[in-house]
This record gives sequence, structure tokens and C-alpha cells, in this order.
Amino acid sequence: MALRLYTNVVSLRAQRTLSKTTNALAKNVERLSSGLRINQAGDDPAGSALSSKLSADTRSLKQAARNTNNAISVVQTAEGALEEVNSLLARMRELAVQSSSSGTMTSSERAAVDLEFQLLESEIDRIVGVTEFDGQNLIDGSLSAGVDFQVGMNNSAHDRVALSVVGTGSTALGLNDEVLTAQTSAQAAITALDSAIASIASSRGTLGATQNRLATTLSNVTVMYENLSAANSRITDVDVAEESAAMTRNQILMQAGIAVLAQSNQLSQSALALII
Repeated sequence: MALRLYTNVVSLRAQRTLSKTTNALAKNVERLSSGLRINQAGDDPAGSALSSKLSADTRSLKQAARNTNNAISVVQTAEGALEEVNSLLARMRELAVQSSSSGTMTSSERAAVDLEFQLLESEIDRIVGVTEFDGQNLIDGSLSAGVDFQVGMNNSAHDRVALSVVGTGSTALGLNDEVLTAQTSAQAAITALDSAIASIASSRGTLGATQNRLATTLSNVTVMYENLSAANSRITDVDVAEESAAMTRNQILMQAGIAVLAQSNQLSQSALALII
């Protein structure tokens, strides 16, 4: 190669190579300090686009899991109230059977039994009126038309679970002002209570099945969230071991580049020696 005074081509080449090494080292530092392989779209355009979609999906799945947990809480609240209503109905039936015996019950005793019966019926209506979740009444018939819980990340029927709960007040259960003050009316109350108990059992069965379904849904959503998060991690997260090795290599190259640049800058002086 010819020796030149005006343009040091060897130095320019050394500078260009050193600049590339410096940029690569800066990228190594950026990735290791952030923990991310992709810090801007230019680092991996295709990977960045896919990561954006996966990030949106994982955040949506996390919210879907919260929705599912809330739905389970709704079902548990409603079922717990129905369990209490069922206990009250069982006691009311016990009282009706007691009052149906004409040979051992006096009118005053029937009046006392009927008083408890009426109070228990009032308690059923009270429970129905106060059972709610976040201001939404659950067992008074408000949910008889059905509600949907968003338990998936997409807008499709498969991403929602429906729930309907029929009203369970005394009137809805067919308890139309039954009294136990007479044997015949007490016997009629037994039949009405059997129907009411069957209705409550049906509602509790529906709620139990829905709760089991929601538990399965939550498990599935959790697995999806875990797998999509892992996929996104493989795209965006830095491999620390690999990046550390690359940074060490670039540090060595940078040191070598600086040394070579210093040597290349001395070439012009070699040309000057020919003149003097």
C-alpha cells in the first residue's frame, strides 16, 4: 500500500471498525442493563411485532383470570345464601309436620309453631333481599335473564360463561302465605315446602356445576397465561450468558481497535521520514 500524507486510509478503516465495535458494545450494555433483547423495534422488527401481540394477550388473560375469580366469588355468595334458605325451608317443613298431627297439638301450640314458621319465611325474604355482590342482587330474580362472565381474552361466545339464577323469595318458591294454625293448612304447607326445597336444590345444583366449570376455566386461563408469557420471554428477554460473552468479545475487540488505530496514525510519520 502506498504511503500518503494527506489521507490515512488505514486509520479510516481502523476508525470505522472501532465505531462498529463501540456500537455493538453499547448494545451489549443496553441489553444487559435492561434485561431485554428487544429494546426498540429496530432491534428485531418481526419479533417486536409478535411480542406486542403476545403482551396484549397475556395482559388480557391476566384480567380474564381476575374476572373468573370474581365470577367464582359471585357463585359462592349465591350458593351460600341458598344453603341458608334450604336450612330454613327444612326447619319450616319440620314445623309443618309437627302441626299436621291433630292428636298432640293444641290451638295455642299451633299458634306458637305458626309464629316461628312465619318468622322463618320472613327471614327467607330478608336473605334474598340482602344477598348481593358489588351491588348486584343475586337470588331475588335479578339474574333470571342471565349474565355473562368474560373469562377469555377474545370476543367470542367461547370466551364467556353464562349464569342465570331464578328468584328464591317465598313467593317465587310457591309459599303463598301458608299457615300452620290448622291441621289441613299445615298438611298443605308440607306439599308447598317440598316443591320449594326441590327448587332450591335445582338452583344449588346449577350453581355448583357453574362453579366447577369456572374452576376449570381458571386453570386453563392460568396455563395459557404461563405459556404465552414464556413465549414472549423467549422473544424479548436477553440471554445473559450469551450477551455477557458477546460483551467480553467486543471489549477485547475495542481494546485491540484502539491499539491498532494508534499504530495506524503513525503511518504518516513513516512517510515523512522519506522526505526528511
